[in-house]
Parts: sequence; structure tokens; C-alpha cells
Amino acid sequence: MPDLKVTVVAATERNERTVTPGTKAWELFADAPTIIAVRVDEELRDLSQELTDGAEVEGVTIASDDGLGILRHSTAHVMAQAVQQLFPEARLGIGPPITDGFYYDFDMAEPFTPDDLTKIESLMRKIIKEGQRFSRRVVSDGEARVELAAEPYKLELIELKGPGSQSVASEEDVEVGGDELTVYDNLKRDGSLAWKDLCRGPHLPSTKRIPAFALMRSAAAYWRGSEENPQLQRIYGTAWPSKEALDAHRARLEEAARRDHRRLGTELDLFSFPDEIGSGLAVFHPKGGILRKEMEDYSRKRHVESGYEFVYSPHITKGALFETSGHLQWYADGMYPPMHVDEVRDADGAVKKPGQDYYLKPMNCPFHCLIFRSRGRSYRELPLRLFEFGSVYRYEKSGVVHGLTRVRGMTQDDAHIYATRDQLHDELTFSLQFVLELLKDYGLQDFHLELSSKNEDKYVGSDEVWEEATATLAEVAAASGLDLVPDPGGAAFYGPKISVQARDAIGRTWQMSTIQLDFNLPERFELEYTAADGSRQRPVMIHRALFGSIERFVGVLTEHYAGAFPPWLAPVQVVAIPIAERHDDYLTELARELQGHGIRVDVDRSDDRMQKKIRNAQLAKVPFMIIAGDRDIEDGAVSFRYRSGDQDNGVPREEAIRRIAEAIEQRVQV
Repeated sequence: MPDLKVTVVAATERNERTVTPGTKAWELFADAPTIIAVRVDEELRDLSQELTDGAEVEGVTIASDDGLGILRHSTAHVMAQAVQQLFPEARLGIGPPITDGFYYDFDMAEPFTPDDLTKIESLMRKIIKEGQRFSRRVVSDGEARVELAAEPYKLELIELKGPGSQSVASEEDVEVGGDELTVYDNLKRDGSLAWKDLCRGPHLPSTKRIPAFALMRSAAAYWRGSEENPQLQRIYGTAWPSKEALDAHRARLEEAARRDHRRLGTELDLFSFPDEIGSGLAVFHPKGGILRKEMEDYSRKRHVESGYEFVYSPHITKGALFETSGHLQWYADGMYPPMHVDEVRDADGAVKKPGQDYYLKPMNCPFHCLIFRSRGRSYRELPLRLFEFGSVYRYEKSGVVHGLTRVRGMTQDDAHIYATRDQLHDELTFSLQFVLELLKDYGLQDFHLELSSKNEDKYVGSDEVWEEATATLAEVAAASGLDLVPDPGGAAFYGPKISVQARDAIGRTWQMSTIQLDFNLPERFELEYTAADGSRQRPVMIHRALFGSIERFVGVLTEHYAGAFPPWLAPVQVVAIPIAERHDDYLTELARELQGHGIRVDVDRSDDRMQKKIRNAQLAKVPFMIIAGDRDIEDGAVSFRYRSGDQDNGVPREEAIRRIAEAIEQRVQV
């Protein structure tokens, strides 16, 4: 047979190589130990992949995003093998890689205990040391059913795939994604079978290529995420390219736990989630109310300066509004059930007057469309920027509710901008710049953008309109100079969006502001304006949320600052600490002076000793402490102490006030 020609792609280089028939991909990278898989003609493959003529081959390193996913999924297989060796009755669910780790679900009669995890982890280390080889086999649906007859959940996935169908939900893609079914065998050194699993792959060449891993915790999880399905036992783990990377990950987790907004919310008396109210519904305490009010007030000020007009809408509406908008067709699963009211029946139970279904609103946009439509509009009014702090309600599953960052009742800082097509590019650019500047004012600095495009199974409007909207957003995003990451299929049903992704103080990424371009709701609500030539034209609608929700933004900022908010946001900006009771009056007078400058100050008149008062203020993460004793009173001064513990003694009262006022005005951190 003639030799084959393949192209090896590496960064910006492309090298043509001549190889013999039967050459495997690993042979191209024999001197590159960090390569653990390949991308052949844009498809991820095992290193054992046999090369074909004309193929383009790129090595995948273990530290790349794809490489980490392969490492973690391979480790999930090792974990599942260990579980079934220790617990032969365990039936397999799925085991995909996830952000920073992996999980695997098992049908077990009893939950896993911490001792179980220790035993599983120990056996995993033995399997890894054995150097078992991951070997891929293509099987037919029938062959897979025979081989996996004892695994009911695998059989269900095979049926879900079915002949000629597409792969099921994304997490199940690791099992049955693609056009064919494959099984991965874990083979011992003598070639005998140790374990196998239905899997799409690819995998590491061998278990010995797993450098560092740890099992983290176990939890209950419904099969395929539905409460109507059996509850399985899930084990979470993590895997990294080195022990140092694993240690760094653990350190990040410890720091994240220290910053957890749910714990800090209790410690700093900011907010709580009373059981009497319900899951995902927060109440803000006075200190949390101050924090939230400062955020809202500053946002209102900036919106007024940027030409937005404030509107308000009710919390509930007749169902017909959401039929018009499309929410009842596309978003009903995320809405609370309707309230059926105003029905009148006679003594026999017959309906005399039909009732109405009212819904708690999940979105503000349909209400704003009605405001636009309430009277005739002229092109001279456009762009029309409507803004609302609107409370919305979404029926999130109880398993995903998480503190303030995933709630059922929230307040969106929601803007809807109605513009002509000619204004669209400039208005999108203005909106993106506005949200970036405002996020920076709150202390977030490191951003990239994500462009969410059409979900082929869930959208309204023509393909042409979607293409135009997506291209316009991509152009605006590229012009910002920020990195742009594609999010295929991530758009809402009515239009594509740009989302601003912000990195916090410990490197985690949060989705913040969103800007969505919508040609469809104006059509569905028949919105019109009178153009300069007298014709009736359809406006284009931009959906824009800055915080996303105020609750979530409070949660993110609490963790970003670890509760040590900059002075302008801090619920208590200054604590005045008298050394002895005779110094109370002096600091009370100074406190009134500070309050006259709009500064939030408390005087600690407790019976605690001075050092305990200082410690209490530090635990409360108060930015400034002013301390006074006999000498300070004589000199008309204070000892000025920062949250960090640094202290300046003998600071004149006027200077102390100036420092505090400037830090608040300039929105700096101390």
C-alpha cells in the first residue's frame, strides 16, 4: 500500500508528514509526554486512532481544556470501576466531566459514607498504578443491549439514542453522543478485561496517565435530573495534571468556603432564608438593606445620566400576556403555576362566569412592550430606553437553588431599549460600554464576553433574522477588544445575546450583564413607530440587564470582597471606639459630624474593653475605626485605624473626616 500524507497542526505551524498505513496517532507524538489525545479533522480521538490519508492531526495536551475533560472523564471511569468492585450491586448511571472535576451516579440501596469514599479512593490508586489500558470498541445497539443487560440505566440511554436519532442531553453525550455506540474496555497488562462502560470517549491511553485526583463528596441526584425518576447516589471528584495543581485547587476551594456568601450573610447580618417563606426566597436585614440600597441608588443615578426612563410594572398578569410573548410556549417549566381567579359558579356548581389564569411574572419584557404600545411613537423618541427594578419569580428546582446566586424570587435591573435598525449598532455599543463601566465601579475589572447563538430546537422567528442579529452582536463584541467565547445554542428563544463574564478576586468566572437583541417580540406585540417619511416601521428591541438580579449580584460581591466591602458600599462605614466611658461624648459629637457628611457611623458604647471593641469591628469588616482617649480629646484628634489593622495616631478630626469622605466618594477599597 502507498504511504499516507498527514498534516500535523501545532499552534500556528502546519507540518506535512509521510507515514505508513496503520500508523497510530501516538506515533506522531512519541516524544511529547503531555499529549494525551488528538484532534483529527476537528474531532477528538484517542491516541490509538489509526491515521488516514490527508488527515489533519493536532495534539491535545493534558492541561488544555479538552485535555482536562479527558483526564477527568477517564478518572470517572476508574472511580466507577472501583465502586463496582467494592459494591457489586451498584448499577451505573452516567459519569461526565464537569467544571474542575467529574461525577458518577450509581443506583445504590444506601448512600455512600465517608469511609466508603476512603475505600474507593484507595482502590482507585491501585487501579491507576496497574496501568490499565483504555480500549475503544464500536458496537451495534443490539450488541450493547446484550453486553449491558445488567445495567438498566445504560439500556435506557441506548433506547433514547435510538436508530438515526440525535444524542440526548449534553451530560449524556459522554455515553451515547455521535452517530455510533462505543464501549471502552479497561484492559489489564495481560489483555484481560477488568471493567467496561458505554462511552463516547476519548480517554487517556492508560490509567497511569492520571497524575493527581481526589474524591470530594457524595450527594443524592435524580436520574437525568428529573424528580420523577429514581434517586441515585452521586460521587464528585476532581483530577489535575499535577499534584501541585490539585493542591492549588484545594486551596481555592478553602478560600471559596471562607468567602461563601451564605455564611458571610449570617455572620455580617445581611440576609437570611427563613424556612417559613420558602426555598430560594431571601429577606434582607437592615445592614443588607443598606448594601442593596447603595447599589441600587448608584445604578439609578448612572441610568438617569445615560438617558434611561424609569417604569414600573405589577408582579402578576393574565396568562394571555405570556401567550403573546411566547413564554407559556417556551418557558412554562420555569414559571410558577397559574392562580385561577374570578370564576363564579351557581349553586349547582355550573360556571356562570369563567375565571382567569394569572401568573407571577418571570420576565419584565412583555410589560415594557405594552408601555411602548400604549400610544403612538415617533422616530424622534428613539432610542427609547425603559428601565425597571422589577421583581420576577422563577420556579427553580429545589436542587439547584443556592443562596442568593440561584433564587426563586429576584429583582432584575431590567432595561429594554427600542431603536431603529440604523441606531442598532451604536446603541448596542453604548449598552455594552455602559455595563462594563458600571461593573468596574462596583469593583470588578477582569472581563471577557460570551456570544450565545440560536438553540435549533427552541427559537422563534426566521433564520435570516437570527443570522442578522447574531452577526450584529458579534461585530459589537469584537469591537470592544475583549476576548469573545462562542456559546452555541445558548440563546433565549427570542434572540441571541452577549453576556459579560467577570472574574472575581479568586479567579472564578461569573456571568454578569447580558445584552440580547430581539427582532421577535416587537413582531409578536405588533410594535410600531412613525418613521421620518411617515411610514409605519417596526422597532428593534434590546434586552439589557446589568446585575442580572440584585440578589445574585449581592452574593457575587459578598464573595468577591469576602464581606470586606469598599467603604461606599459597607453597611457600617465607621465605628467610633471610646477608650473609656468619659470619652463617649467626644466621639458622639464626632459621629454627628460624620453623619452630617452622609457617613454611616456607630459609636460602640458597650462595656467591652477597647481591644475587644476593635476585634468586634474587624470581625464585622468595618472599613474605619476612630479611637479616642484623653490625649486625643486634648489635641482635638483621634487614632485612625483601618480594617487591615494599620493605625495612625494623633490624626486631627478634620483630617479623619476628610480621609473617610474621600474614600467613600472615590469608591476605593481600603
